[in-house]
Amino acid sequence: MTEFTKRPDGLIVPAGINRRGFLAGTAALGIAAALGSSLVGGEARAQEPKRGGHLKLGLDGGATTDSLDPASYSGSVSFVVGHLWGDTLVESHPETGAPLPSIASSWESSADASVWTFKIRKDIAFHDGRKLAVADVIATLKRHSDEGSKSGALGLMRSVKAIEEKAGDLVLTLTEGNADLPLLLTDYHLIIQPDGGVDNPASPVGTGPYKLASYEAGIRATFEKNTADWRSDRGYVDSVEIIVMNDTTARIAALSSGQVHFINGVEPKTVPLLKRAPRVEILQTSGKGFYSFLMHCDTSPFDNNDLRLALKYAIDRQAILDRVLGGFGTLGNDYPVNENYALAPEGIEQRAYDPDKAAFHYKKSGHDRPILLRTSDAAFPGAVDASVLFQESARKAGIEIEVRREPEDGYWTNVWNVQPFCASYWGGRPTQDSRYSTSYLSSAEWNDTRFKREDFDKLLLQARSELDEAKRKALYHTMALMVRDEGGLILPVFNDYVNAASASLKGFVHDIGNDLSNGYVGSRVWFDS
Repeated sequence: MTEFTKRPDGLIVPAGINRRGFLAGTAALGIAAALGSSLVGGEARAQEPKRGGHLKLGLDGGATTDSLDPASYSGSVSFVVGHLWGDTLVESHPETGAPLPSIASSWESSADASVWTFKIRKDIAFHDGRKLAVADVIATLKRHSDEGSKSGALGLMRSVKAIEEKAGDLVLTLTEGNADLPLLLTDYHLIIQPDGGVDNPASPVGTGPYKLASYEAGIRATFEKNTADWRSDRGYVDSVEIIVMNDTTARIAALSSGQVHFINGVEPKTVPLLKRAPRVEILQTSGKGFYSFLMHCDTSPFDNNDLRLALKYAIDRQAILDRVLGGFGTLGNDYPVNENYALAPEGIEQRAYDPDKAAFHYKKSGHDRPILLRTSDAAFPGAVDASVLFQESARKAGIEIEVRREPEDGYWTNVWNVQPFCASYWGGRPTQDSRYSTSYLSSAEWNDTRFKREDFDKLLLQARSELDEAKRKALYHTMALMVRDEGGLILPVFNDYVNAASASLKGFVHDIGNDLSNGYVGSRVWFDS
């Protein structure tokens, strides 16, 4: 069993192994070196963190339909809520995305990466005083593996054949080898709960740095410091308050007036205004998230690939990047992976706005009626504006798009993954395998384009167990082309994460894993006075 130790420079490595040796050893399993969570670089660690204070977060992405059951988490507010009260088995390094110890202190795999053994920390207690045991971890993972759970992690867990305790360790046996398994266990749905949360899935009793004090779905959540927290490098403020602010103007006003210390979902067009506010800082982070428009491949008229191609050629990606994102991002190419992912595809021609090609495929599709696109700024900042730009660029190809603005409250329940053509947003996932398993595997609960292809599923499983990186990269290249040319995803842009904070707030970690410092913003920041 590989034990981890923390060097003076902050690097977490297996005991007795130097940095070069660790890199070489983990490369054999397709895993990058795991760097300590305290080694985040830049200004975030330029000064010693201070403790105390009441942190107020004004966040977009909450709804009255939200639940405290981690299996159901989807919006930004739930994402942050879960990371405040709970922990996963493994975390990821903010700069490299490499796996880091969390509830699991170390792990090792069989030679073919099909059997994984995890040592579980023995010094952790749940908020109610109960000691965390391997049985709690097993029950949690089994709950999210249950076909009836409707968990957002169900697609990731389907490859786990057996979840057992052996000699006091957690042992996971897979249906095939998976070199990325530790990173899959960072998924934010897989928060470890007492007895797996089976009896009460929405009970927010966890092992995280904060205890939930009050909760009003879509309105507010408050937290108090967990004084028995097992970490020393997390949870600097005494209490955290999340105020749901789905309105952009309200968030800006609240930050500018000092009512909150941090806001997310900053629209690029508002950046100049925020920069003029005294003691406000813009926080821009490159990541894996993207803004998109989703078509259900099994629903008319989107079950016609020529119509899907017509719409892909009919969108002006550069216009959306410039006018909606203000340049805070990069162009997308209709597959959900960018250069921030390991083994990202290379050499795929960038799809450009081409009204002539759009018109050709539209005529070939035989469709001649208006196409209804549902949208809301709940989908992503500027989604309504992006939809109108899409409408305008498609009109030049002879395609009529009817833009319908939907209510922000309940958008993720009533529109996304329900209606056949809508605006959407996805945050990043730790690996390409988890990205595709979450929403492109035929059996995935969140297959929101209804892209269901047996040949794609076989490639995904083949890539998952392929330990030769060159062969694995080639498989991912083929998969990207399939999604790009035959899927229901229109991906115009990968967005940078743009947040803003009071200048008194320090320690924000720019994390490529996802927005909001990969969900950890509430427990990573502190006040300088």
